[in-house]
Amino acid sequence: MAELMRTAHDASTYVAAQRDAAADLPAAGRRWLDQCRSAALAQLELTGLPDQSNEDWKYTPIRPITREAFAPAQAGSDCPRQFVVASTIPNLDSYRLVFVDGFWSPALSHLDDLPAGVTLAGLGQMLDNDPARIEPWLGSALGSEPHGFIAMNSSFVGDGAVVEINAGVVLDKPVELLFVSGCGGSGRLSLPRNLVVAHSGSQATVIERHVSLLENRSLSNSVSEVIVESDARLTHHAVQQESPRSFHVGGLFVRVGRCAEFRSTTVTLDGALVRRDALINLDDEQAQARLDGLYLAFGRSHVDNHTHVVHHAPNGVSREHYKGVLGDRARAVFHGRIVVQPGAQQTDSQQRNQNLLLSRDAEVDSKPQLEIYADNVKCTHGATVGQLDEGAIFYLRSRGLDQVQARRALTRAFAADVLERMVPTALRSYLEQQVNDRMQAVSEIER
Repeated sequence: MAELMRTAHDASTYVAAQRDAAADLPAAGRRWLDQCRSAALAQLELTGLPDQSNEDWKYTPIRPITREAFAPAQAGSDCPRQFVVASTIPNLDSYRLVFVDGFWSPALSHLDDLPAGVTLAGLGQMLDNDPARIEPWLGSALGSEPHGFIAMNSSFVGDGAVVEINAGVVLDKPVELLFVSGCGGSGRLSLPRNLVVAHSGSQATVIERHVSLLENRSLSNSVSEVIVESDARLTHHAVQQESPRSFHVGGLFVRVGRCAEFRSTTVTLDGALVRRDALINLDDEQAQARLDGLYLAFGRSHVDNHTHVVHHAPNGVSREHYKGVLGDRARAVFHGRIVVQPGAQQTDSQQRNQNLLLSRDAEVDSKPQLEIYADNVKCTHGATVGQLDEGAIFYLRSRGLDQVQARRALTRAFAADVLERMVPTALRSYLEQQVNDRMQAVSEIER
């Protein structure tokens, strides 16, 4: 494929690629879906991809992405089964859907003993066989004018995961969505689109993981829409551990109903450039959301987390706590925005961002933000950026630890605060080990 970008704003080759592929996308010819794709394509063509003149992308240059010739992946790529096996979480009992370069692989998935009232399927399969079932939900959580990468995903929407939990169903095991990129070779773009619907009174946990083959450079442009209806409880864990040669742009878009609860943990462990957006709309009274995040950035990696929580109705509660650990010449961005609309009286909202710099050359830009249009609310926010406490290091050394052990212990303790709230236990233990392994390799901790 010809060069895919000439400037950061120029998405013309992606637009052309979508038009070439449009007739072969799942459910092509369905009027509502064609209209959704066409509207997204028109937005992408008009606005292009974001550059640093966009305030929300001020600190994240996408030139490392646009200078690569990423071509949309095709279905049918082979993924080494041993890689999938090696990527599984030890002792995690789950219903697992595996996706290769964004396309569902039933042969690699594990859906045995799925209980009644639960639908787990590929989006492409649903679009071909039962599109009316997902028509009310697909695209409903995106909000107005999402950025160019989201528009690109919507214009190509074709496969991904569909998770639907019927009213009153309590799922006994987590649903694991494993996305493997780079299987079709270097320079491939995967565009998974996920839809999760938790109907009234249901309860479920969804684990969304992104991994990639180490030898191949790839771009993942992933979008997940989550609908949490009244009195439902949904937990969503997003784990990004693609290779240091890979790029990842991900969006999480959530609508939370009356007396419903949504919990999210976002963990970023690897990647050359990672951008994660989260838009959480608390639509009705007594809706609750908790957002936790942990990001590690070493070498020259760049991690950007943008969160946007909107309280639309009275008595809503939101808690947000993101932590970052940076070393070498890594860069991180956190922009957390909480909006309290005029009708959302008695909102209770807290937001924190804490960052630990292990190197003089590491850098973080943190911008917590409150917009309050109601007068009877309780809202707080804050951000910190610092280094390891020399007093704490001295204390641990007085207890018998050497310099290296003391610094590692303090760094692990800083990160563990986010992970300790995660369930299931197998996932928490796995991530703790992944974090420990990365801490072990960081040269700054040993200084």
